[in-house]
Amino acid sequence: MPPPLGGRPGGAPPPPPRATAAGLSTVIVEGELVGGECSYWACEPSKALLRPALLRADASRVPGLDPAAAGPLKTAAVLAHRDRMAAHWNDDDQVEWLKTAGVDLQRGHGRLDGPRRVAVTTPDGGTVHLRARHAVAVCTGSGAALPDLPDLAALRPWTSREATSAPQPPGRLVIVGAGVVATEMATAWQALGSEVTLLARGTRLLPQLEPFAGELVADRLREAGADLRFGVTVATAARTGGEVRLTLSDGGRLAADEILFATGRAPRTGDIGLETVGLTPGDWLTTDDTLTVTAVPGDWLYAVGDVNGRALLTHQGKYQARIAGAVIAARACGSPLDTGRWSPHAGTADTAAVPQVVFTDPEIAGVGLTTVEARRTGRRVDVVDYDLGHVAGALQHHPGYRGRARALIDPDRRTLVGATFAGPGVAELLHSATVAITGEIPIERLWHAVPPFPTISEVWLRLLETYRDQRGQATFSRTQPLAA
Repeated sequence: MPPPLGGRPGGAPPPPPRATAAGLSTVIVEGELVGGECSYWACEPSKALLRPALLRADASRVPGLDPAAAGPLKTAAVLAHRDRMAAHWNDDDQVEWLKTAGVDLQRGHGRLDGPRRVAVTTPDGGTVHLRARHAVAVCTGSGAALPDLPDLAALRPWTSREATSAPQPPGRLVIVGAGVVATEMATAWQALGSEVTLLARGTRLLPQLEPFAGELVADRLREAGADLRFGVTVATAARTGGEVRLTLSDGGRLAADEILFATGRAPRTGDIGLETVGLTPGDWLTTDDTLTVTAVPGDWLYAVGDVNGRALLTHQGKYQARIAGAVIAARACGSPLDTGRWSPHAGTADTAAVPQVVFTDPEIAGVGLTTVEARRTGRRVDVVDYDLGHVAGALQHHPGYRGRARALIDPDRRTLVGATFAGPGVAELLHSATVAITGEIPIERLWHAVPPFPTISEVWLRLLETYRDQRGQATFSRTQPLAA
């Protein structure tokens, strides 16, 4: 019996069909809502807030629609849609799914209690002891990492949870951070009427992605009315009555109704009994590609989702759960593991092909290597850029389309190793790039993948043409882009 601690997509348990197919029983220990962060406080509610904002932005640029689409959003309707997408913070449907899958649910706070043992403090104060025959999977996810400011509790700051579940738009919202949560919430609440000020420690938005991505998002946020300030941090913060008052590192002062700290994530491992198996509470759980925790002997402890720090994305947590489920089932049956690259028992995609969409205006979609990562690791890649505004399908999307595509190609193996797209509607380009990377499809074969006309996907042909036409003329450095 493998009991996962936490039933959340950000750290999803091994899929029950895999466990039951191997003759194993499964119990989930959950202290909050079954389905976890993504279902109630992240992906689902945030995208519900963003969809009307992005659709209005697209429609406002289309001839014939622009005057009708320029008006304010109906806030009550947007928030009601958000509430529906978050299932009104009720997990009955998720619990019913567990029942149909043959998975037991134990409500309460679970803690490791030695090898293969879990103690659960139930809502009524009792204790339930579970013992696993084969495996325990820690799937507790991550939480917001807050700055070290005095009297932080009295400040009552927003984290991503409050930002996605707030009952009304704040009049003035300060967002501290420059990553995905910061930019998406700036986009959503600015569109819903909040006066947004974003404070970034560094010099650009979305610093882990290609530089052009953050530049395009910054331009659109400014056009929408947001105040972006770079190279600053919060020196002091206090709440006086209903107002938050800030002093910044550059000496500036701000007042706001709410402040959102989007300054990173931390693993939820502080009180799950790690010390009982020789680990340090509060640490990330390092695993190998089988999702087995490497510091614990015996191949019985697994960490899946955000908690292992491999790739903090819901879909990667689900992917890891599929891999871990296959590994647990194989070990339970005494079958050998196949841990080669892209094998059934190795989470290769966590390091080679992690897809991510940032639902800002414009959308940012990327998978695999970026030039930032290539430069950091010293990997030589050919970098091919193309202006998405030159693609017929993008101009059909709207005449003033602004966007960019970048492909990273391994010059020796002649396969795609990274791709980034920035522009309205580019999220749907991403899976084709993911398939090309995971399939290690040679560039010569991609020529035969004909994009339909007129669609934005025609950018694939343009990238290949650019690579073909300029490869012989350019001397590539590790990150030297080819101009469109």
